[in-house]
Amino acid sequence: MTTPVQPPPLPSAFSAALAELFPASDLLTEPADCWPYGYDNSKRHASPQAVVFAREHEQVETLLRLCNEYAVPLTPRGRGTGTTGATVPTHGGVVLSLERMDRILRVDPDNRLLVAQPGVTNRAIQQAAGEHGFFWPPDPTSAAVCTLGGNLAYNSAGPRAVKYGTPRENTLGLRAVTGAGSSIRTGVFTTKGVVGYDLTRLLIGSEGTLAVITEATLKLTPLAEDKRTLRALYADMRAAAHAVAAVMAQPVVPCALEFIDGSAIEMVRSHSKAELPEGAGAMLMIEVDGARAGLDEAAEAVAAAARVEGCIDLMLARDQAEVDALWTTRKALSPALRTIAPKKINEDVVVPVSRIPELIDGLGTLSATHGITIVNFGHAGNGNIHVNLLVDPDDPRQAEAAEACLAEVFELVLRLDGSLSGEHGIGLVKRDYVGLEIGDAALALMHGIKREFDPNGILNPDKALPLRG
Repeated sequence: MTTPVQPPPLPSAFSAALAELFPASDLLTEPADCWPYGYDNSKRHASPQAVVFAREHEQVETLLRLCNEYAVPLTPRGRGTGTTGATVPTHGGVVLSLERMDRILRVDPDNRLLVAQPGVTNRAIQQAAGEHGFFWPPDPTSAAVCTLGGNLAYNSAGPRAVKYGTPRENTLGLRAVTGAGSSIRTGVFTTKGVVGYDLTRLLIGSEGTLAVITEATLKLTPLAEDKRTLRALYADMRAAAHAVAAVMAQPVVPCALEFIDGSAIEMVRSHSKAELPEGAGAMLMIEVDGARAGLDEAAEAVAAAARVEGCIDLMLARDQAEVDALWTTRKALSPALRTIAPKKINEDVVVPVSRIPELIDGLGTLSATHGITIVNFGHAGNGNIHVNLLVDPDDPRQAEAAEACLAEVFELVLRLDGSLSGEHGIGLVKRDYVGLEIGDAALALMHGIKREFDPNGILNPDKALPLRG
């Protein structure tokens, strides 16, 4: 794991150029002012030597060229809601905050697209699109505060990805500045286009290591007329996984298919007022959306598929009050986890849906072996499970046990044909494990791509890919 290095002072000529490029209101250089911009939600920290707030594409372009000229590291960030340390400036230098590039530039309902700067929040995008009867499918939990740029940098999706896909499937094109300081446009304004390599999908999920995104053209989807919400409880995880497979095999695709395991259910029972029967080994929250005509029949088809052997209770909400009541359990989980383990380790892994039971069984074994409580929940429809290790990292023995356990969690996931991250990204937290999933030849190609975009290695250094020996 990379530890922060003590950077040399910024060159005086570089500092003078920063002061010319950014007004005083958009430039921080006092250590106390810069300090908060060294964090993200991973709780890791390294203080930058300066923080700048860009408002226009041209500022970003000039800044990248300056950083190359003076060999100053640059770390782009939005609101810092990421959990993997991808925006922690481990080499000091400059943090480029994009939160003030927060304009929606164009809403084009006729062509089902929206153009926005990276600092716009996910919620603001949904509100702007909603005024015209559309939405942008990605909906991470932090949608109220997380930025578009962060959603794209991590390819963050949320529950609706099971039906509507991730940012990669819902972004038409980008405007960006490469690590070398070159401005580029990628993608199209149409739903078809195969000219050249797909740089849009390459930049999405690259965690700010290749280029800084300054504008995005988003593909919008019409809002559904209505939705139906179901909650199903199961005797054990295998029954729930069987239900997930059955639901995903029938023609009606749910817009959300969420799961929490038995440990999480008991935790909620102990730390909230949610009413749940004792002995439930797993729970599914299912939503179905679409046209009102036929929606009840669609919901019943999903419910029928979910009523597999081992289903001990299934409820279909009849009104908004019942919808809110059914979601109480899921919404109570995060507060309960924060109460029990405020410094929990949260990893989002992905396995094929049919192998979720093996994952949960394996995690149970690792929990017993290492003496660590593991609680699991997530997006069951696409096998994206959030694995929570409830440890105290300030306790050296627990921290050591957690490190060993985490390595075995990743090994288990890969044995099950899974992936180490579904939407939280790699950053610093998972960087040293990437080689377990990606072979040497592919890694060499990726390092070559990084050099092509960022020949001087100044853009978000040491993130996403293992360090070269």
